[in-house]
Amino acid sequence: MKTLFLSPPSFDGFDGGAGARYQAKREIRSFWYPTWLAQPAALVPGSKLMDCPPHDIDVATCLAEAKNYDHVIINTSTPSLKNDCKVAEAIKSQKSSTTIGFVGAHAAVLPTETLKASPAIDWVGRKEFDFTCKEVAEGRPLSEVNGLSHRKDGKIVHNPERELIHNMDTLPWVSDVYKRDLTIEKYSIGYLKDPYLSLYTGRGCPAQCTFCLWPQTIGGHKYRVRSAENVAAEMAHARKLFPQVQEFFFDDDTFTANLPRAREIAQKLKPLGLTWSCNSRANVNYETIKLMKDCGLRLFLVGYESGNQDILNRIKKGINIDEAKQFTKHCKDLGVIIHGTFILGLPVETQQTIEQTIRYAMELDVFSIQVSLAAPYPGTELYDMAKMNGWFAKKDKTDILHDDGIQQSTLEYPGLSKEEIFESVEKFYRRYYLRPKPILRIIKTMLEDKDVCVRRLREGYEFFTTMHQRRNDASAAKTAAAAA
Repeated sequence: MKTLFLSPPSFDGFDGGAGARYQAKREIRSFWYPTWLAQPAALVPGSKLMDCPPHDIDVATCLAEAKNYDHVIINTSTPSLKNDCKVAEAIKSQKSSTTIGFVGAHAAVLPTETLKASPAIDWVGRKEFDFTCKEVAEGRPLSEVNGLSHRKDGKIVHNPERELIHNMDTLPWVSDVYKRDLTIEKYSIGYLKDPYLSLYTGRGCPAQCTFCLWPQTIGGHKYRVRSAENVAAEMAHARKLFPQVQEFFFDDDTFTANLPRAREIAQKLKPLGLTWSCNSRANVNYETIKLMKDCGLRLFLVGYESGNQDILNRIKKGINIDEAKQFTKHCKDLGVIIHGTFILGLPVETQQTIEQTIRYAMELDVFSIQVSLAAPYPGTELYDMAKMNGWFAKKDKTDILHDDGIQQSTLEYPGLSKEEIFESVEKFYRRYYLRPKPILRIIKTMLEDKDVCVRRLREGYEFFTTMHQRRNDASAAKTAAAAA
């Protein structure tokens, strides 16, 4: 079947990549690559990948394109499911013969609920769905495809599970799909050089973090990897395809989970002269950081999460605060930039632990930060804990967004309301960035490069606009609560 892989139009600024995981709408306009859709698209000859949000493709244009395909596969998520169902229904109404499949973490964990969300959905892919999509696109009957759930005679049927992919080198490269179907200049992340390109060198993560979505729903806790030779070959190919790319990002949950392999890949990248960055835990030793830096590493994306050790232990982060401080010092000494991420509202947050985390972040003083609200997605241990302990603030446990697409606080604890957690995000940002050091760092980057200056001014405007929207959301929520 002629197949369209689709990230539908959504909230203005919606990021279906990382946005499906934490914020749907970032503080600044940011987009990750739709790699989870690009991978099966690379397996299906003649397919097309259509990523609507970053390309500003509206519903009418999306529907006009979808009419040309027999089979549409939509990547959905907990925050975007309702919207994605509306798009699926519109596709079906204009061409009833279209087969529509939903994939993604939400569909993987809640296949029955996802199918029930709309009669327009013909099938749902569970867990790793690359070859599930391929077999459906080849025209195989839905009842014969492992890892798939569908309707039969009015009942929902769950086919046998599909085995996870163990030899990751069997998957084709996504860079060719990027070249064919995407305009890479549409993708931008505030802390990465522009334009950038991201891809995976492996799936799964051995860490047991209770809040982390992908390992608990799709990827698993075993780090399954591509060979260093395979990765280096695609990077050489990508450099030829995209000579304009300034930075490559390895989006594996934890690229540094296997340090010997990380070092091997770094050494194979060195002759290519690439600038690259990756996700890392705050426990990499000095020698490895130095080697990676010498081989082109520019930045680590590091999840510090909280400045309270009890919270870190409770979420099974597996990192000691003193260890994280030492890692951060090593990176600064070696000139490796860090973008640090923090989460507010983890179990069991208090005003005191929020203050600890803000002070911890200021002590680390990394180049840039991101502050998210705890997102208890179905399928995660955090979701189960919240349900068991009655931490959900609303009856609808999957309602995690305001109407404008901004993430809302869904958890609250004794002595700490969801409103206080929500409002603490802006307080965190203001106290962190409105200090001399961060301000001078930003000004320095602006003075060094005119393009960066323009970009930072735009990002600053977007950031303060988003903070204003957050205050409006908080005020509206309080008014609604008082009226109820």
